[in-house]
Amino acid sequence: MESKVNIAWRKATAIPGFNIPYRPMMAPVVQALVDTRTFGLIMVARLEWEKFQAGSLEEIAKEYSRVGQEGFTQLHLDHVPVIDEDGQKVDFLSIIKRALDCGYDSVMVDGSRLPLKENIWCTKKVVEMAHSIGKPVEAELGAVFGHEPRPLPSYEELFSSGQGFTDPEQAGIFVKETGVDWLSVAIGNIHGAISQASSQQPKLQARLDIEHLKKLQQAAGIPLVLHGGTGIKKEYIQSAIKNGTAKINIATAIRQVYQRWLDTSVSKAQQEVYHTACRILKDELALAGNLDLLREEV
Repeated sequence: MESKVNIAWRKATAIPGFNIPYRPMMAPVVQALVDTRTFGLIMVARLEWEKFQAGSLEEIAKEYSRVGQEGFTQLHLDHVPVIDEDGQKVDFLSIIKRALDCGYDSVMVDGSRLPLKENIWCTKKVVEMAHSIGKPVEAELGAVFGHEPRPLPSYEELFSSGQGFTDPEQAGIFVKETGVDWLSVAIGNIHGAISQASSQQPKLQARLDIEHLKKLQQAAGIPLVLHGGTGIKKEYIQSAIKNGTAKINIATAIRQVYQRWLDTSVSKAQQEVYHTACRILKDELALAGNLDLLREEV
């Protein structure tokens, strides 16, 4: 069956994906999707059980089985790096197999810190594993900065130089040789900081190089994914969707509001996550109500 992300791509719309670094965040995000009649992905990345309190990927799957809503949500395994943000090798195949075994609907392997040939090899292994049971795979090419342990050049320098941007020629080669379903690209987007010292700082307002995105879409010919979706201006988001971006990840906005209110009470923190997710869906992404459009061909 064709994935919702692929349907969204063909219809020039997108699927929101919400990262869950604390399990109590999941229920209010699901409720926000239901109440706005929006289909979205509930996601967990490896760093969210390593550096936050998501719990294991099995614990996330158990919570999802309790609060997920068929028709409104699916469970996605976000960034599983081959080399992580601290420069350590990760047993990525084992982690992704565990996720597939406990029912995740889609998975992501992130070999973006590797040379192209190694990224292709690792991604192809995951594609073979996941496709054998009919599950789609996301991969990353280029460098979506934000999780590095050391300071980077200024954002303006990174953007103007195109440092880390996904190379269109490499994107075409990568997609052809791996058979990957969705490709996360770097076009000026950045992840929110995760270090304890900076995790509550306002996220830098990133820009998107839409002309570069057009080249990537032409070269790749598959749905593209925008990581680091928090804080990007609506006009950039809409242009990205029109030019092949079919999945947009949101993490920092809902994580920060949860952490900010957690000392008051878990229930208050959950309420704030709910309201923030609704606002993002309606105002920032303008994807609220996508459910009927996506259901047409399902």
